Amino acid sequence: MKQKSISIVILAAGKGSRMKSSKAKVLHTISGKPMLYHIIKESRKISDDITVVVAHQKEAVVETMQSYFDDICFVEQDAKNYPGTGGAMMQVEPKHDKVLVLNGDMPLITADALKGFLELEADIIMSIFDLEDPDGYGRVIIRNNHVEYIVEQKDADEAELNVTTVNAGVYAFSKVILERYIPDLSNDNAQQEYYLTDIIAMANEDESSIVPLLVDEEHFKGVNSKKDLADTEEIMQNRIRTKWMNAGVTMQLPATIYIEEDVVFGGECIVENGCRITGKSKIINSHIKAGSVVEESTLKNSDCGPMAHLRPLSHIEDTHIGNFVEVKKSTLKGVKAGHLSYLGDAEIDEGTNIGAGTITCNYDGVKKYKTRIGKNVFIGSDSQLVAPITIEDNVMIAAGTTVTSGKIKSGNLVLSRTKMRFVKDFYYKFFGKK
Repeated sequence: MKQKSISIVILAAGKGSRMKSSKAKVLHTISGKPMLYHIIKESRKISDDITVVVAHQKEAVVETMQSYFDDICFVEQDAKNYPGTGGAMMQVEPKHDKVLVLNGDMPLITADALKGFLELEADIIMSIFDLEDPDGYGRVIIRNNHVEYIVEQKDADEAELNVTTVNAGVYAFSKVILERYIPDLSNDNAQQEYYLTDIIAMANEDESSIVPLLVDEEHFKGVNSKKDLADTEEIMQNRIRTKWMNAGVTMQLPATIYIEEDVVFGGECIVENGCRITGKSKIINSHIKAGSVVEESTLKNSDCGPMAHLRPLSHIEDTHIGNFVEVKKSTLKGVKAGHLSYLGDAEIDEGTNIGAGTITCNYDGVKKYKTRIGKNVFIGSDSQLVAPITIEDNVMIAAGTTVTSGKIKSGNLVLSRTKMRFVKDFYYKFFGKK
């Protein structure tokens, strides 16, 4: 249930230059969804007032997030005149008395991890880590459970350098504190930016209550580079796999399996090593064998692989899909397709056997066409079915046949091979030796 007493501001205006990418940092994906999506999704569990601050590639960020959420407010930072985290907050108008400020590059954050900000009462709540090696981090100086100040490592003296408590980068402010101090922020610093953290020192001078909140590093991990992105993906994948294994899914060598967030499993499922399952795939009582890829497809009471590829919008039910079979935008029910086939834009009914090397020729260079195959059809190996085509029930297609007729009537045998010829002693004549 959403808490009505807190506003959430997500800072998503930065360029993320260390990502070395033309894409906005917050749009890089983790388990199939942009980083910013994960943060908004969790924020919506505890707040009904969420504001995202944008600047760099603002149109792309807003358009992408609006494709997922319709209840988020976006405001643009004047990054040219008011850069920095403090500048980002200048356009925000929260409606609740407590304001939680999150960073748009923390996709591992969860609603549960944010509960402490809801439960504590103070003018400012500041998240902190305790690190064995705090090198590179600003130190947080705490006395009597009160944050006295933050000192950057380059400015710290010997005693401060021995402190292992560092800033985790997430804050909850009372609305009154923000309204009081944001207008007084200054950019008189080396970077000429407006820093939200300067409010800590200003509030301390007025003896405001500033309390630390110890958080775990995993949930508050920021993504600033492609290495960080990979590390974060690994953590998110482990969460997803653990959730489904706890629900009863068998995974062989789970660390080698990639599963996106929207994938759903049901019943008794087995996923072997090296598999990739993406999009809104649904896997029900099925076995996905080693090295297979399932994209935005449904697999029910079936098995596929090893090394099978189910491309988007395929629906597979009571079916065996063997090795090196590719299925695209097709519906197969009660079918056997054992090896080395391409089945695209097809509807295939129960009892049908697809021989090795069968190809549905669904594209003429301009348009895609449908292949419809009825019940109990036997298709021999190395057959080509040139769409658009309908094959009725109880048809046999001989091996090596190219089927070009638009409709094959029930009960027929289709055969298009040329008659086999023998040329006596041709080998010896061709190579000039016997």
